[in-house]
Amino acid sequence: MTGRRRPSPRTLRAAAVAALCTAAGASSLTSCGSLPGLAKGADNKPITVMTWAPEGTKATNMPGMPAMAQAYARWVNAGGGIHGRKLKVITCNERNDSVRAARCAQEAGKAKAVAVVGSYSQHGRSFTSPLEVAGIPYIGGYGVSQEEFNSPYSYPVNGGQATLLAGNGRQLGSRCEHVSLVRPDTIAGDELPELLDAGLKAAGRKPAHDIRAPEGAGDYSSQATTALEDVGADSSLGSAAAGAKLENSCVTAALGNRTGTFFDSFRRVQEDHPKVRIASIMGSVRQSLVDSTGGSKSPLEGTYATGWYPPPDDPRWGPMKKVINKYAFDDNRIDPDDAGTQTTWIAYTALRSVLMSLKPGDISARTVRNALDHGHKVDTGGLTPPLRWGYDDPLNVPDYPRIVNADVTYQVVRDGRLVGVRKGFVNVAKTLERYGPRD
Repeated sequence: MTGRRRPSPRTLRAAAVAALCTAAGASSLTSCGSLPGLAKGADNKPITVMTWAPEGTKATNMPGMPAMAQAYARWVNAGGGIHGRKLKVITCNERNDSVRAARCAQEAGKAKAVAVVGSYSQHGRSFTSPLEVAGIPYIGGYGVSQEEFNSPYSYPVNGGQATLLAGNGRQLGSRCEHVSLVRPDTIAGDELPELLDAGLKAAGRKPAHDIRAPEGAGDYSSQATTALEDVGADSSLGSAAAGAKLENSCVTAALGNRTGTFFDSFRRVQEDHPKVRIASIMGSVRQSLVDSTGGSKSPLEGTYATGWYPPPDDPRWGPMKKVINKYAFDDNRIDPDDAGTQTTWIAYTALRSVLMSLKPGDISARTVRNALDHGHKVDTGGLTPPLRWGYDDPLNVPDYPRIVNADVTYQVVRDGRLVGVRKGFVNVAKTLERYGPRD
């Protein structure tokens, strides 16, 4: 035993090719240098990214987001990867917990992730600092935390809760004289009334009645009763006056996965007051929820909904659905009609676009951020307007300086399907620019 290590097969192959190149003469060095494994600075290591979301909790769960991320990576890698490098997705369950959200961000740093992509967390205060320390960009968060629209390391693909609530207010303001909002009694939920009121005000309506609810409750009968009383379903009014008021009243709920539980409670309480219309935002009302509650006979029939993206039946979702069908391997966590799944698809579309714009051996968290900060343009196939996050691209929205997309869609449950109320997007940037605290 000499103690000398035997050359690896890869080293021997490289030496042999180098010898051939030398023998061929200087005129062939350019082509030799471009051979796989010999190019200066070439890096065949996988490109690592992270996607996190809560799973298995009593409150909001988004298992489809990391599942969609993994399916996207399988699709990209089947097509040759990114400049020949594999896209590696690592996932993290942040469990709706601030400590766990911070740990997920720290794990992304340890893994040298070039980005956190298409993720969900309400705990922006916890995950933003670790990402900024590590220099990791946050591309396409779901938009439920304020920090996603404040941090210079965040690149949102939609307008978050801000645009949904402002858009929902405008949508309901054209139909409802009286509106009650049922929302989570959380820090993220505290922002929702002001945003809804901005949309109502733009439509010439009064502020909504704000009804707080526990995020993980199993019954919302108390909140449903309060909502009905607030919009006029009480015995102090004469029957004619009460009926007229109910005709023009709406109750909107933004409780995430618990919205279905609220509507079930509301349906039971509402039996004597069927004229009150219900509404919500996408992510709270999903096609799967409509299907599971009766389809065309669902109590959600006629529900108004405001979303970020085109309705589920829009052909622009075709490429995503093909990828899910071929690369998700019957993963029932993925619902193509869910706003979380859709956000992850769009976020990874943005990631792939910027990675393909970089040199193969120069892909890092820093170069991804630099490309985005200098105005790299992302085409999402019409699912959003073209996205850019250059210094001049964010909109002039108070408290939300990172918003670059303020488009929403108006939808309604009709014959058991979520369909568009009108063609195209509605831009609520001006509404958000004028929004302010409740009086």
